[in-house]
Amino acid sequence: MKWINEQIKVYDGQNAIIINDQVFSYSQLSKQISKYYKLLIDLPGSRNKIFAVISDYCFESIAFFFALFENNNIIVPITSRIENEIKERINITNTDYVVKIINNRIIINSLDNDSDTNPLVYKLQTDNHAGLILFSSGSTGTPKAMIHNLDNLVDTYQNKKGKNLTFLIFLMFDHIGGLNTLLNCIAIGVTMVFPSIRDPEHICSLIEQYKINVLPASPTFLNLILISESYNKHDLSSLRLVTYGTEPMPENLLLRLKDIFPRVKFLQTFGTSETGIAKVSSKSSESTYLKFDDPNTEYKLVTHELWLRTKTQILGYINSSMERFTDDGWFKTGDVVEEIEDNYIKIIGRSQEIINVGGEKVLPSEIESVLFQISELVDCIVYGEKNIITGQIVVAKVLLKNQDNLSTLETKKIITKFCKGKLDNFKIPAKVVKMNKSEYSERFKKNRIASGNIQH
Repeated sequence: MKWINEQIKVYDGQNAIIINDQVFSYSQLSKQISKYYKLLIDLPGSRNKIFAVISDYCFESIAFFFALFENNNIIVPITSRIENEIKERINITNTDYVVKIINNRIIINSLDNDSDTNPLVYKLQTDNHAGLILFSSGSTGTPKAMIHNLDNLVDTYQNKKGKNLTFLIFLMFDHIGGLNTLLNCIAIGVTMVFPSIRDPEHICSLIEQYKINVLPASPTFLNLILISESYNKHDLSSLRLVTYGTEPMPENLLLRLKDIFPRVKFLQTFGTSETGIAKVSSKSSESTYLKFDDPNTEYKLVTHELWLRTKTQILGYINSSMERFTDDGWFKTGDVVEEIEDNYIKIIGRSQEIINVGGEKVLPSEIESVLFQISELVDCIVYGEKNIITGQIVVAKVLLKNQDNLSTLETKKIITKFCKGKLDNFKIPAKVVKMNKSEYSERFKKNRIASGNIQH
C-alpha cells in the first residue's frame, strides 16, 4: 500500500472530513478507500487506465481518488457541469472510464477508446505510476491538458508532522491549489471542512460552526467577505491563518483585511498547474513580498518574468506544445515580478494583462492597489481597451458605496481626482465603468482578459 494511504490509517478515529454536516473519521475514509480499491481490482483491466471523475469534493470522490491512486490509475478530476466541456475533456484525455457519483454511489462506465496512447500516458503506464491530468482555464483558447506523475507529486508531502488543526478546503477538486490543500491535510492528519457552496455567508458560518483555523482563498473571495460584511455576523475568532494566492493581492486590500482580522496571519502561496505548489514565506502579514523556501524549486528572473524549475512539474501537455518550457526545463510562468533585498519578490501581474499605453507599460494590479485606497471603493477591475491613438487605454470598472447617486461622469471625476499625484498621468484610468456588483470568474479571480478582450 502506498504511504499516504497507510498514513490515513495512522490517524484512525480522528475527524477527517466534514461535509453537509456529516462527519467522517480517518478510519471511515480508510475503509472506503479499501472498498473502492477492491472494486477496481475486480474491474478487469482497470489498472493504469485513465479515469475521469466528474465530481467536486465529497466523501466518495475523495475516497475514490485515493483508491485510483493506489491502483496506479491516471486521474482526470472534472468539476464542470457543462456537458460540452465535460465531453471535450474526456475526448482530449482519451479517457477509458467515466466515474459519476449518484446518491452516494460510484457509477463507472467504460468507454470504447481506440485512439493511440499518448506517449506521456504510455510512459506512466509502463513505469507503473499513478498520474493526474489537470486543465488550464482556457480563457485564451482551448484548455491545455497537463499530465503529472502523481506518485512524484504525492511524495513531496511525506514525513510531515501531524497537526491538530481544522482546515476549510476552498479551492476546487480539479485545481492544483485545491489538491495541494487536500494532500497536505491528509499528510498531517487535520480535519477538513468542505463547503456545499462557495459564498461569503456560508464560508463564515462554517468557520464559526466548526472552529476553523485555516482558510485558503483568493484575494477576490477575501474581498467578497469584506463586501458582504459576513465577518460581522459570525464569530471568526478561531481563525489563525489565511492563505491567499491564484492572483495578485492588491496591497491596500491586504491592509484592509489585516485591519479587520488583526490576530490572523496572512500568508501568500504560490504555484502553477505546470509546476505544482511551492513552499514560500511572506515577508510579513502586511506584505505582498514572498520568498521561495523550497528545496524542490529553483527560480530565476528573466527580464522581470518569473521562471521556475521544480521536481513536481508536469511531464508535458497532452494537447499542446511545450513552448513555455525551455530545453533545460525552465517554465516561463508569465508572471511579472519585482525583486528586493534578501531574495524577496512580488508578483505584480501577468504579462498578458499588461496594458500598453503609447509604448508605456501599465500593470493593472498597481492601479487597483491605488484605487483600493479610496474609502468608498468596494471593488474594481482594471484592464486595457483598444484605442486608435495610443494602442490601448486604461479602463477601470469600479463598484462604489452609494454609487446609485452618482453618474458615470461623476464617478470618473472621483477616480481621476484621487489618482492625481499618486499615478503617472498615462496610468490614470481614461475610462471608468460602473459595476452593479463584483465581477469574477467561477474560480473567484479577476478576469481582466474577458473584461477587456485583451489581445496581443
